This record gives sequence, C-alpha cells and structure tokens, in this order.
Amino acid sequence: MSGEYDLDSGPDPATFAAGSAEPDVDESTDDPVYVVGVGPGNQEFLTPRGERAIREADVVVGFTTVVEFVEELTDADLLTCGYKDEAAALETFGERVATGESGTAVAMGDPNHSGYQFVGKVQNAVEQSSTSPDSHTRRDAADRAISERPIRIVPGISSLQVAASRARIPMEDAEFVTLHKSGDLEDDVDRLARAVVEEDRHLLALPRPYDRMPGDLAALLLERGADPELEALVCEKLTHEDERIHRFTLADLSAHAGGDDREDTPFSDLVVLAVRQPV
Repeated sequence: MSGEYDLDSGPDPATFAAGSAEPDVDESTDDPVYVVGVGPGNQEFLTPRGERAIREADVVVGFTTVVEFVEELTDADLLTCGYKDEAAALETFGERVATGESGTAVAMGDPNHSGYQFVGKVQNAVEQSSTSPDSHTRRDAADRAISERPIRIVPGISSLQVAASRARIPMEDAEFVTLHKSGDLEDDVDRLARAVVEEDRHLLALPRPYDRMPGDLAALLLERGADPELEALVCEKLTHEDERIHRFTLADLSAHAGGDDREDTPFSDLVVLAVRQPV
C-alpha cells in the first residue's frame, strides 16, 4: 500500500467500507479501531465521544490539516499525510494497531456525510496488516486477536448540517450531494441537477477542490435549466473565526466558473454550496 491509492484497481474504498454493517458492540471484548469525525474544525463541535477516542489513542492518523485541529487533545503519536503519502501513512497506522496499539483515524466533519473513501482505506490498511505474513508474530507479542478488531465510526457534525442551519434549509426538504471525493462524479452531478431543476428541492453540496467549485456547479445548474435567480449561498469556513457567507444568485455565482487550481476560484476548499428554492 505504498504510493497513491489507485481507484482503478478496485474496489472503490467507499464501496469496500459499506460492504457490511458494523458488528454489534460488546463492551467486554470490543477493542475497535476508530474513525472519528472531528466536525467542521471548531473544537466546540467535536463530540465528547470523538474527543475520548482521540485522547485515549496510542496512534492517530489523518490528513495534516485535520490532525492540526485535534493535536493538542492527545499525547498519541501523530501520523500526518497528504494525498500523495496517504497510503504509506495508513500502512504504518495498520502496522501499529496490528501490534495491539489503540488507533484512531480522524476525518473532517462526519464520515457518513463525506469520507467513506477514507473509512474504506483505513479498514483496508488495518485488515491487510492483520493478515500479513508476520501478523501472527505481532499478535503473539500483543496477546490479542487483532484480526477481530472492528472499525467503528464515531459520527461528527458535518459542515452540511451547519450550512443547513445558516441557510435555513430543512434537511428533509433538501438533496445533499458530496463531490469531495476522488473518481468519476457524473452520477452525483446528475443527482444534484435533477434535484434542483426537476424536483424543486433545496441543494446542499460539498464541492470538490478545485475542479468542481461553487461557480462550476452554478454554471452546470444553469446549463441544465435551473432558474438563474435562485438564491445561492457559498458557506465558507463554517464555525471558524473567519467564517463567511457569500450570497449570490445562481447567475452571479456562475461568473466564478472555470479552472481547476486554487488560484482560479475566490473560495477556499472549506466551502458548502446551498441553493434555496422559493418558499
């Protein structure tokens, strides 16, 4: 598992993660590896259960920008990474938990809203380490049946939920679509366009930096026949001290379409697009 994760080699790690339900919790024998949603970045939105899983871990793994939000909460060894060295960091994490250490992986927001690819990569790393040729030696040293350790998600508060609050969009009246993932987005884009244009539903969308940013989504919706006067809110850095809510019509927002680099958009990568239908 060195180098970048190859989505073309299959299966998609999100599909792998969703392959079966988590086993029942048995507090007397359970020794899980946790994947914790840390919320939108403000520690006041980190759940107490998530904080405990981070605090009690021997090793914590995650993207550098995520780990930085929680590093002061734990004395664990911190394995930080970016996209290019993600697989290598997770391989090391898997090897560490295979020796019996307690491990927690951290992701922004709530993995159930955006992050199942990361969950699948964590699960794969843990399972691969537990079944590697020297896994029996590691288990003997740790005196544990590591292969039976489940991966348990600790849900967090998603920026989608915060955006729904800021935009006053009831979740039951909205379509939420996550584009913040690798791979083909055609089905996801079709779903968000159908919701706005054909079903007259509100939209909450997590854009993908930097090729599917809010301006690009606005332009796409207009191409599919959306009303140019629909209200579009770009919710940026939610719950942070520099939070901003940018208010546009779809037509005005579409002026920011184009490009696939950070310099091509006025918005950061911490954004949610909310499109409101008239009520």
